[in-house]
Amino acid sequence: MKQLIKINKIKSNPNNPRIIKDFKFKKLVNSIKKFPQMLEKRPIIVDENYMVLGGNMRTKACKEAGLKEVWIDIAKGWTKEQKKEFIIKDNVGFGEWDWDVLANSWDAEKLNDWGLDVWQPEDINLDEFFEDATEAEKTNQLEWYNKFVDYIKHNYINIYNEACKHADE
Repeated sequence: MKQLIKINKIKSNPNNPRIIKDFKFKKLVNSIKKFPQMLEKRPIIVDENYMVLGGNMRTKACKEAGLKEVWIDIAKGWTKEQKKEFIIKDNVGFGEWDWDVLANSWDAEKLNDWGLDVWQPEDINLDEFFEDATEAEKTNQLEWYNKFVDYIKHNYINIYNEACKHADE
């Protein structure tokens, strides 16, 4: 049953096998601050003792964001084994991103802001890219930059897709 409770009633799970560090944790805190309504649709899952089974990092980030209350859903009557299974299955990502769709239909800056690790134009050192360019090529750096961006997007998607194929073998 989903309910809104005081955040200090929730107990972090000391055996949680997932962690989030540094800038990714800051991104999660920022995400919660910007869109706390999402938490109602994706509540923290706890057992009858309010020990977190799913959402340890969200709970930590909610505290860091200064939230006083959070949405929870209590997993009542679960065995110890079911709780352990849920903890793992809740964090397993079975799907994969369609990088072509992301690259062509979504704003990379927003995706990055929302927590998805994506390539950003500012990640490219143009000095290194133009290091071997002729003078004529250097005068038209924007054209070269755009070609480079297209090359990286195309090959990143191919490399990622190829790695996914081999990961299943």
